[in-house]
Amino acid sequence: MLRYLIDLANAITMVGLLCSSIALYFALAGHIELAVGAALWAVLADHLDGAVARRARNRPPDMAKMGKSLDGFADIIYGAVLPAIILVQLNGASVVSFFVATALLLAGAIRLSYFANFGKSDDGRFFGVPLSYDIPLMAALILVQPLMPSGTFLLAVNTVFALLCVAHVASVRVPSPNRAMYLAITLFAVTASTILVQRGMI
Repeated sequence: MLRYLIDLANAITMVGLLCSSIALYFALAGHIELAVGAALWAVLADHLDGAVARRARNRPPDMAKMGKSLDGFADIIYGAVLPAIILVQLNGASVVSFFVATALLLAGAIRLSYFANFGKSDDGRFFGVPLSYDIPLMAALILVQPLMPSGTFLLAVNTVFALLCVAHVASVRVPSPNRAMYLAITLFAVTASTILVQRGMI
């Protein structure tokens, strides 16, 4: 089964999973800035593997099938499991974080299951907000954390992710990223991860 990783797109997905594993380790160890910094690279890998897969010529169907499954697992880990763990850590395992984290995991599983079976809408848009929005939003909140009172920060994090849980399964159509959006995501991820890693190393 390891032969399926020879495929470039699948190999990139595995790199993203490695970044997610590193992020999970840091999150569980309480190093939130380092966790989010590593997770941003998982987001970039997720965007890159799709672009590589779409441009691959004569890609064997079995490679594509394996890649689709790998991508789904990568999405649920960095898009739902990791943010849920970070939420619990930030809130000191409070009751509120339990409910928000649980809702995030359930919403993520429902959304990915729907997407795996039905895909995008006829006009190429996503149904519901993709899970790839979660980590960049978490990064933005962590970046502004020093400017916010502790209580305000936790309220903002919990509120944003509670709303995201609804948005993930809502009947809204979200445009697929274009080149400008991919560039913006890449620049933000690289810049934010650099700042967060530097902050986390202090």
